[in-house]
Amino acid sequence: MRVEAFLVNSFTADGTGGNPAGVVLQADNLSNEEKLEIAQAVGYSETAFVSQDDEVDFELSFFTVTDEVDFCGHATLAAFSTMYRKGIVTEGQYIQRTKAGVLAVTVESDGHIVMEQKLPEYLGVFAAGDISELIGIDSTVLESTQLPIEVISTGLPDIIVPVPLGYLDEIQVNDRLLSNFCQKHNVVGIHAFELCEKGSELTASCRNFAPLFGIPEESATGSASGALACYLTKHFPGEHSNCFTFEQGRAMGCVSRITASVELNEQVILKVMVGGFADEIGLKEVSL
Repeated sequence: MRVEAFLVNSFTADGTGGNPAGVVLQADNLSNEEKLEIAQAVGYSETAFVSQDDEVDFELSFFTVTDEVDFCGHATLAAFSTMYRKGIVTEGQYIQRTKAGVLAVTVESDGHIVMEQKLPEYLGVFAAGDISELIGIDSTVLESTQLPIEVISTGLPDIIVPVPLGYLDEIQVNDRLLSNFCQKHNVVGIHAFELCEKGSELTASCRNFAPLFGIPEESATGSASGALACYLTKHFPGEHSNCFTFEQGRAMGCVSRITASVELNEQVILKVMVGGFADEIGLKEVSL
């Protein structure tokens, strides 16, 4: 059997940068073992598999090169952008079933895709000393932000790590230590950020590391961007109008642009949305 996987860059900035994902349409008859084999052949951090669903518009599953994950923002964006280009979906709102829940996706007329994420779960905090040796930044530097290092999930649990402006590109991750730490604490990885200067069109620059799942560093991470939007809403109430623009991938020479927003009612988050553009970059045929 031969399977076509579309190769798509998600969260591109003016057609450049982005994070590549694989997309397989009409995946209804593929087993999990076959999906993993395809994801390994594609070789990207995640590949999305789109299937029919009896109750909602589509069912999506997501595989890294090592395992299935419950949700992947940039692969969701890649999948719906591909379906939009192929005429499978048009402008409007759709519902996808994922292992992280049933979530809405909005396709805008210009191809911009906006994805609903799960409401945030705040799963605990770590001391700076716990994280310092994992990323090669002294604990006193981390403590100087006076912000907590917090585990937040809007689909996948990420450690949100604030660093002072100028230190983001200095991070040097110890993959072995971070993988062991994530396995021990049941988290996916680290999403580090530095707040941009006031007046910038960007809210924050970010880096994401998930070596436990075969991702040493990722140039755009949708799920963690939703978690970061919730973090900033919680710790900087009213400062960002609940709308955020994140840059990611700068240290990789692959700058991506991610938008995020939250809907609030008296500081209670009612909805989390993450959006961006995607561009198809190729096609890979996989023989099973």
